[in-house]
Amino acid sequence: MATYNKFNDFAEQVGLEVHNLNTDTLRLYLTNTAPVATDTVFGTPAEISAGNGYTAGGEDATNVWSENPAGTGELVCTDVVWTASGGTIGPFRYVVLYNNTSASDNLDSWWDYGSSITLADGETFTADFAATTLTIT
Repeated sequence: MATYNKFNDFAEQVGLEVHNLNTDTLRLYLTNTAPVATDTVFGTPAEISAGNGYTAGGEDATNVWSENPAGTGELVCTDVVWTASGGTIGPFRYVVLYNNTSASDNLDSWWDYGSSITLADGETFTADFAATTLTIT
């Protein structure tokens, strides 16, 4: 199970209206460089190389923001699947969520999968968000 982590700057950027978690395009990218909580924009940490089924800039997380009856905000993203084709994807250990609509491509959060992963040709990897990607109470 991957471990969820928030970039420190995300909390400030929500308050400054940088992120509209319902209408902005949130994307996921893969990296093998350990994120640092103080990272702020796409590319820090560095993205893996494009090719073999991995597209530069990552994939759309197809996000929806809502409030539940208890007053808790919930971000729900669609699971993203990468399939290696014509070669390998990786290695990568981290999946990073960023806001592709914001002018600076601000970072939101990342998931640590515990060890580096390399997909062989034909193998798939799913960034699985379960029911809720993140919650703000």
